[in-house]
Amino acid sequence: MPKKSTKSYWLRTFIQVAFLLLVTLISINHFRFTQGLPPILVGSASLHAICPFGGVVTTYNYITQGIFIRQISQSSFTLMWLVLLLALFVGPVFCGWICPIGTVQEYFGKLGKKIFGKRYNNLVPPKADYWLRYLRYIVLIVIVILTAMELRLIFQDFCPFFTLFSFWSAEVALSGLILLGAIFIATLFVERPWCKYLCPLGALLGVFNFFRIIPLKRNEQTCIDCKLCDKVCPMNIKISDKRIIRNHQCISCLLCTDEIACPVKDALNFSFLKTKK
Repeated sequence: MPKKSTKSYWLRTFIQVAFLLLVTLISINHFRFTQGLPPILVGSASLHAICPFGGVVTTYNYITQGIFIRQISQSSFTLMWLVLLLALFVGPVFCGWICPIGTVQEYFGKLGKKIFGKRYNNLVPPKADYWLRYLRYIVLIVIVILTAMELRLIFQDFCPFFTLFSFWSAEVALSGLILLGAIFIATLFVERPWCKYLCPLGALLGVFNFFRIIPLKRNEQTCIDCKLCDKVCPMNIKISDKRIIRNHQCISCLLCTDEIACPVKDALNFSFLKTKK
């Protein structure tokens, strides 16, 4: 089990909850704005304005025509570049530390852990799990192409982020509610099912794991082969048999590292330094 008293564990938890509350408040403020009411504490931006994936789907049209697609603004385009730059250095920390959908799945999944115990997150057959993990790349390609062709946010009708934080709005489609419900149900069996199998932004950020500047490294000289890193990884990555972990599913959550779970200092961490041979 993770050493939950560590500063890194509580720092990550604080950041996750803080961003979850921030997005919730922004969503409420946007609704208040539509009702002619003043915002509370923070602004009343739309959910599209604070989602970096909006920048991804509008990139083609911006490069070729110099325009953003409808509902997308400069803010989401700027956020996209910030998230990509962050991923270049330390991988998809946006997924593991900031994304509110990831946070909701992670904490809702604790109920699944109580139900299934050690079997939780290991219920999908390995072969099916392997191929399902590439489904999100198909989702990414299809969304980007169709959005560029139709010049509108086609993903809005399915987006769990938009649906979760505006389920009371008339803009939310039935398809979005059905998908969100399916994600919550799947979370009882699989940890972060949306992140693993369907998230288009996670697919894009996952590619950065192959050339990120600060990779996850395991020191073979100090590792005691307890395999605790494998057990705590929410993305089911086999960490214990690799020296440098470059997996497209890693979300840079730090849960496996000697900052949180690994019992041996300097055995598993993110570092510029080369591990001893």
